[in-house]
Amino acid sequence: MEFSEKTILITGASSGIGFELAKLFAKESCKIALLARREDKLNALADDLRKSGSVILPLKCDVTDKTQVNESTKFIKDKFGGIDVAILNAGVSFRNPIEEFNVENAELTYKVNVLSFIYFIENLLHDFKERKNGVIVGVSSLADTRGFPGSGIYCSSKAAATLLLESWRIELKKYNVKIITVKPGFVRTPMTAKNRFKMPFLMNPDKAAKIIFNGIKKEKSVIEFPLPTVLGAKILKLLPNKLFDLFALTAASK
Repeated sequence: MEFSEKTILITGASSGIGFELAKLFAKESCKIALLARREDKLNALADDLRKSGSVILPLKCDVTDKTQVNESTKFIKDKFGGIDVAILNAGVSFRNPIEEFNVENAELTYKVNVLSFIYFIENLLHDFKERKNGVIVGVSSLADTRGFPGSGIYCSSKAAATLLLESWRIELKKYNVKIITVKPGFVRTPMTAKNRFKMPFLMNPDKAAKIIFNGIKKEKSVIEFPLPTVLGAKILKLLPNKLFDLFALTAASK
């Protein structure tokens, strides 16, 4: 896939993977719409990226607000004539063990990690189907594998995102619309900085972004990394419930 002259939309662009992806796409002579809530960080990134020669459009957008999503996508279409690649990268995570259960955090997690995908695809679907072209890249997680103690809300939200993307991938093939599911392991971002547990094979966001960028370029249907975490997740998925429960309880007690 060639990115030159295409319009790329990136959510969660003010930090982490989205921030690093924006820098990579800016080298491809693209038109890039950067969406996030932190306007100051977006504007600073946009000013820096414009030096590459790409056209950069920073837009303040809360992806949990359907009205803001509608207005942002309409503005991008009006300005650039359409959207070619939508990278739905915005995500949120809270530790939510039963002893500290917080329904507000649970609702926010589902709004960002699941509902925002639905809001964006509503705005993209008609154009993509009509043109018989377009790419939606959804960032899920390898945490979609099982319900890990203390992270049930996050894991289940990512499982929902993964299954949505999978079903859309199959349904949209006949329209030549590509759906790419991204499933990273642990990546060093403001989101994972809050974790109070050991994160094996923790990766820097620039390295993660490069893997994702190259995977999109190759039009992979699923981009998952790093390999040791991928293999570990596949093994855990196959474990009988009793063995998984024992493993999870042991890991949670450390």
